[in-house]
Amino acid sequence: MTVRSRIIGCGSYLPSTILTNEELSRRVDTTDEWIVARTGIRQRHIAAEGEMTSDLAYNAAIKAMEHANVTAADVDMIIVATATPDNTFPATATKVQNRLGVVGFAFDIQAVCSGFIYALTTADMYIRNGQAKTVLVIGAETFSRILDWEDRSTCVLFGDGAGAVIVQAHEGVGTINDQGILASRLHSDGSKYELLHVDGGPSSTQTVGHLRMEGREVFRHAVTNLAAVIREVLDDTGITADQIDWLVPHQANQRILDGTARKFGISAERVVMTVDRHANTSAASIPLALSEAVHDGRIKRGDIVILEAMGGGFTWGASLVRW
Repeated sequence: MTVRSRIIGCGSYLPSTILTNEELSRRVDTTDEWIVARTGIRQRHIAAEGEMTSDLAYNAAIKAMEHANVTAADVDMIIVATATPDNTFPATATKVQNRLGVVGFAFDIQAVCSGFIYALTTADMYIRNGQAKTVLVIGAETFSRILDWEDRSTCVLFGDGAGAVIVQAHEGVGTINDQGILASRLHSDGSKYELLHVDGGPSSTQTVGHLRMEGREVFRHAVTNLAAVIREVLDDTGITADQIDWLVPHQANQRILDGTARKFGISAERVVMTVDRHANTSAASIPLALSEAVHDGRIKRGDIVILEAMGGGFTWGASLVRW
């Protein structure tokens, strides 16, 4: 028998405040038409004053645990993927752990927009190595706190939110017919640091800093890298592009999503898209989209699902899952 990591529950949380493009156009020199044409984004959710990343993560976690029908006593470990932690330390995951009453261990992963894929792959390794049976994986961000609200090229792109999944050990037979994570690939390239980064930090400026991005260059690398990593997980399993039931991509930009799907002949109907309503929520974007598609019935047991993302660093990765 082969141990597989199966996703058995999903949950999400979005702050109640919605900032539309029209409202944003009163703050910066932009328009709804300009934003939609270049990104597909129409609105984003913004965390309330005093609402922290751990709050968003906790609320998403509760919903995922309820959906999976597991309790705090069942959870062995918690991984929170975030680039916007509550504090420099301790890990935001430990704050969530304390609120949930989980006895196991918890830590954060920082791979920006690829963070959820990195966290999910880490959970899979702990499960397959027998060091955990049930893992809570969360992607949570309050990117509104690191935006320069006078920079129209970046402040229109991002929002806040959190998504969570429960991953649990499951026995399979070692074929692609098994339910669970069938393959994952991760990559990074630190030479592209300047193209997407935050210009501050504890050991450099002793400030939080703001997000800075060379959008055209990021777009060019994203389409190329995402297509390559999807090809890798398909090659690892022998699954072909026409067997993919759903593509659940990082929700960065509708043009990136469309470009990646076209490279594999995946129709728009098979791409889970939330960028228009959520904007780019970094590490939270994949679990938010995944949760929506699972709860509305689009993704069903047995479906082949590709999860993929690219973020600052550069980091990028993909997971191929039989639901």
